[in-house]
Amino acid sequence: MVATPLGNLRDLGLRALDVLASADVIGAEDTRVTTVLLRHYGIATRPVSIREHNESRRATEVIEWLRAGRSVALVSDAGTPGVSDPGARVVAAVRAAGLPVVPIPGANAAIAAISAAGLAAERFLFLGFLPQAARARRALLESVAALPSCALVCYEAPHRVRATVADLLGICGGTRELVVARELTKKFESITRLPLAEAAAWFDADANRERGEFVLVVDQAPPTPAPASAPRQDVRQLLRALVEELPPARAARVAAVATGLPRAELYALAVALKGAPD
Repeated sequence: MVATPLGNLRDLGLRALDVLASADVIGAEDTRVTTVLLRHYGIATRPVSIREHNESRRATEVIEWLRAGRSVALVSDAGTPGVSDPGARVVAAVRAAGLPVVPIPGANAAIAAISAAGLAAERFLFLGFLPQAARARRALLESVAALPSCALVCYEAPHRVRATVADLLGICGGTRELVVARELTKKFESITRLPLAEAAAWFDADANRERGEFVLVVDQAPPTPAPASAPRQDVRQLLRALVEELPPARAARVAAVATGLPRAELYALAVALKGAPD
């Protein structure tokens, strides 16, 4: 399983280059895309098609090739195969046949976007490509939007990005930050961070912002501000009234509930007020 560049061909790892150069068979999501990469590095092997619609059938052939002693390298068009790209079915079949699967790590669009996002979240949930149907897309987002300390990461195509961003706004709220990572490692790469409430206007400002392949990252919800404490003079007045009717300890307990201030602090003030002359 060989990770390939997202766009910039120099992002191919040295180990990946060695594996592709030595593989007997190279399985590719789109042979035309992979041929460009192979020619760039002087690799003459002609790739065979292993894509979504033939993956199950090709898995049987991969097992036959491996049992015959041939080495097989599997790639997707860009990034890591099997991650929102074909490859998982082949891996499952090969493992079920008792044969080894070796990952050759490298580029991944989601990780690239997260690394440049500056997230406050301590963890993230990778959603891959969201459902195309609006109802299913919203149902998925609603099921995960409230996860604490968690950013949401998804891939999106240009013709659906506006609808997805609108759903994110409606479900996550306008104060959460959105990172739009577009055309990563390519000529027109852009990485923009802004509140979800401003995202529609950002897309409206330039039609080119809807072009390309997208990684969308929604950071965790901002912390809920603590309730404002009552002004000190109001607290003194409240406590003065309470200690006229209650012992200082009970007066402090009531004031703590009413103001959100520490009970120990209020108790000390209540004792002082209780002993102070009118």
